[in-house]
Amino acid sequence: MAVNIDDIRAVLKSTRSDLMGKSNVVATGIGYKIINGKVTDNLSIICSVENKKAKAQLAAADIIPATMDGIPLDVKASGAIYAFPDPKLKYRPASGGVSIGHYLITAGTFGCTVKREDGRYILSNNHVLANSNSADIGDDILQPGPTDGGSRPDDIIGTLHDFVPIAWDGGGDDGGGNDSNCSFANAAANILNGMASAAGRKSRLKAVIENQPGKNLVDCAIAKPTSESDIKDDILQIGNIAGVAEGTLGLSLQKFGRTTEYTTGTITQIDVVSTVSYGAGKTATFVDQLMAGNMSAGGDSGSAILNDKKEIVGLLFAGSANSTIINRIQNVFELLNVTLP
Repeated sequence: MAVNIDDIRAVLKSTRSDLMGKSNVVATGIGYKIINGKVTDNLSIICSVENKKAKAQLAAADIIPATMDGIPLDVKASGAIYAFPDPKLKYRPASGGVSIGHYLITAGTFGCTVKREDGRYILSNNHVLANSNSADIGDDILQPGPTDGGSRPDDIIGTLHDFVPIAWDGGGDDGGGNDSNCSFANAAANILNGMASAAGRKSRLKAVIENQPGKNLVDCAIAKPTSESDIKDDILQIGNIAGVAEGTLGLSLQKFGRTTEYTTGTITQIDVVSTVSYGAGKTATFVDQLMAGNMSAGGDSGSAILNDKKEIVGLLFAGSANSTIINRIQNVFELLNVTLP
């Protein structure tokens, strides 16, 4: 028989406490029942759950009945429901998606945590953590970033640990490296780099190709947290990263960033070559990039880009009013020598 909304309200009022007490239920309300993916015109009580489970996985008391007092019930998987966080605030521990930056920039986004053999690190862009090649190893990193109120010493979350230099178009002192297959060159470079790091200098010798003028692959850097207890492995509103995946044409994407927060999109182009402006007349050309639509804005730089399975596919670093440019995460991980925690 047809039911009216007042009848449903009365039943829901008397049963809401019981429904909300079931282990998987996060919300109850009145809406239209969905059958085979299509919205019907049948009013029902809607129970939103973190995720749908087979009855065999639930205790008898947690099973949602098909009807209550003659009113149909429907189950909707909504995921856990959170109060939306403000990514511009200070967080300890800090998750991916929050404001962060070198003490001399404005602000970017803490992408995610990564690891090397000696521990966990903060991943973001070179232009966020290393001030577009201008920083020194050991410089202070603030969370939140300076434009969001971060200041020294109270908001220091760590220090710049490593970055892949951006190779500017037209060459320049901060350009890329030289290729070498010579074991002596590799050993010499490692020794000299250790001495340079100990002396606090940013310039480093490289015995392998990284970024080159006209052929940049990545805009990336890592920071060492003051304490590993100051960082978390999750990303705001998304959760923990489930693994690494390839960025393919048409792939559905999601991210959480400092400015536009949670957004979704799709990969609209692969094998992208793009010239990117860094201001002050500096440009750099990037190859092997991914492009998505309008899912970012200034300050989102450094955001981790995930697919709908929560697998990481890229690192956001640039964009325009209608597009987003993304480093392939495989290139980022290889050139920084990092993995997921």
